[in-house]
Parts: sequence; structure tokens; C-alpha cells
Amino acid sequence: MSQHRSLRAASALGAKRNVLKRLERVELLKKRGEWKAGDRVTGLRKTKPPA
Repeated sequence: MSQHRSLRAASALGAKRNVLKRLERVELLKKRGEWKAGDRVTGLRKTKPPA
């Protein structure tokens, strides 16, 4: 019997996520040079995922 679609692993689905986790967002801001040491991790501004 096959497994229901909702129970498959996230990596197997292959869909592009349009929401980043907080750590991913901080790393992206660091790469862009928009993050300074000592900045707060709460209330981060919105960022688009890298293409």
C-alpha cells in the first residue's frame, strides 16, 4: 500500500519553500552585509529566499 502524500518526507516533495527559518534569514542578511554583530534576532525584516 502506498503512503499518503502528507506523510512523505519534506525532501521528497521537492517544493520550493517561500518562508525562511530565523537562522537562515540571519545567514542571508550576513551574506548581504545587512547584519551587524549585536543585532537582535527577534523582529527581523522580511527577506526573499535566494533564487
